[in-house]
Amino acid sequence: MDEGAAPAPAPQPPRYERRAALLVLLFVVLLAGSVLYLLFARGLFEPTQRLVLVADDSEGVTVGMDMTFSGFPIGRVRRIELADDGSARILIDVPRKDAHWLRTSSVFTLSRGIVGSPAIRAYSGILADPPLPAGAVRKVLSGDASAEIPRLLNATRELLANLTAMTASDSALANTLDKLAKASEKVEAQLGGRRGALDLMFGAEAPKVVAAVERTNRLLESVDALVKRADGVIARADDKLLGEQGVAADAQAAVRQLNTLLTEARASLARVDGVLKEAEAVARNARVATTDLGALRAEVDASLRKVEALVDEVNRRWPFKRDPELKLP
Repeated sequence: MDEGAAPAPAPQPPRYERRAALLVLLFVVLLAGSVLYLLFARGLFEPTQRLVLVADDSEGVTVGMDMTFSGFPIGRVRRIELADDGSARILIDVPRKDAHWLRTSSVFTLSRGIVGSPAIRAYSGILADPPLPAGAVRKVLSGDASAEIPRLLNATRELLANLTAMTASDSALANTLDKLAKASEKVEAQLGGRRGALDLMFGAEAPKVVAAVERTNRLLESVDALVKRADGVIARADDKLLGEQGVAADAQAAVRQLNTLLTEARASLARVDGVLKEAEAVARNARVATTDLGALRAEVDASLRKVEALVDEVNRRWPFKRDPELKLP
């Protein structure tokens, strides 16, 4: 063996191979554990029930997309199919622990905003309804805000075209505004005249209207003066009739006197009646009866004269015609 030849490499000890194999095995175990953990975290091993949502199209819907209830994810899209009638079938897995939020009366929506991805939402208004069975098929309500953009742009374009046509110098609006300006100038000129708005309202008939108003004012003044005079006459008549020294007070006093005299006359007549009855009973004593009758007659005549004088006084003071004749019973 030559002394200048290189020495042969020493063989590797077996323990390094075992360490490398252990490292590779540990990496594989960690990778498998991570995958299993991710699958478990994603709910792969959790019991679920299937829900099928039918939409007109599945634009924007992707596998793995969440279905939310009150903002919380309670389901995930597992598959999207095309039905025989051309509609889209969205298959969603709902965990059984969250399935109690879905009822037979629940409503499902697929909303597409201008910004952001679409969202599938569930709404359950009456939680007392029966639970939604597994494999239920429900129609989803779609709302696409971006679909309104073309219609909005067309409406805006038409509006701008109409505004341009309306604001043109030869448009009907410009002609109307020109006529309105001329009419307003004419109105201002008429309002600045001597009779102001009357010239604008009545034109050539304005002088007649002014004359009629003046005559009406004079007539109202005359009526006012007449009413004042009538008020004075009525006040004086009230004072004469109803005042302290008026006719009504005198009439009341005369009536009271007349009542007194009539009372006295009634008493005198009653006495006459009694005397006559006594005269019939004592007819034999003619002289005594004649004397009593004469005195009573004189008293009655005096009473009648007083009544007649009082009636004359009443007729003189009371401004109404009375029958002065007094009829005795």
